[in-house]
Amino acid sequence: MIRAILFDLDGTLADTAPDLGAALNRLLVEEGRPEQPYEAIRPLASHGARGLIGLGFGVGPDDASFSALRERFLAHYATALCERTVLFDGVAELIAAIGARGLPWGIVTNKPGRFTDPLVRELPLPVQPGCVVSGDTVGVAKPDPKPMLHAAEQLGVPAASCLYVGDAERDIEAGRRVGMKTVIADYGYISVDDQPIAWGADLRIAHPLDLLAHLPD
Repeated sequence: MIRAILFDLDGTLADTAPDLGAALNRLLVEEGRPEQPYEAIRPLASHGARGLIGLGFGVGPDDASFSALRERFLAHYATALCERTVLFDGVAELIAAIGARGLPWGIVTNKPGRFTDPLVRELPLPVQPGCVVSGDTVGVAKPDPKPMLHAAEQLGVPAASCLYVGDAERDIEAGRRVGMKTVIADYGYISVDDQPIAWGADLRIAHPLDLLAHLPD
């Protein structure tokens, strides 16, 4: 029996790619590089700074320039967290229905808390989450299982009685490692190179409201 619902944030509850992409493009302009089109940015938005810096500059965390670029990217993002970000179509109705059914719900994201908390406050959620676990809340991020266990504890529900919805392989891995029922948000930031069929999720949904058919009344 499902007793609580947990969600990833970027690419699952909220379409944050426009603001993340705008931050990247501001940094690219500063560096005299061409801006990236939204079509290239969207599939990488769930991968945060690592994915977007890689897209724009072709460098990874092991490169000497990565750390400084990351900090400048995050500084740009911090100034415009929710200018173009919106809830995905159907998410507000889904959260309202979850609340109406008396089910607790929460967020488990790899986004740092300094961005997660103000962003969640800005989103027009009809029912506030019972917990918000960010990438730095417990010192490790998904796919480590600790954030998932912490969220379940915060909601007062065993992990095995939770359902977790996400759009990245690490989301499904983290949920599976603690015995949660896992759901892939096919409407999220899934790239053509991803292979969600191999992630081992219990369910896949094409639209947020599709989840309602799998929740207790």
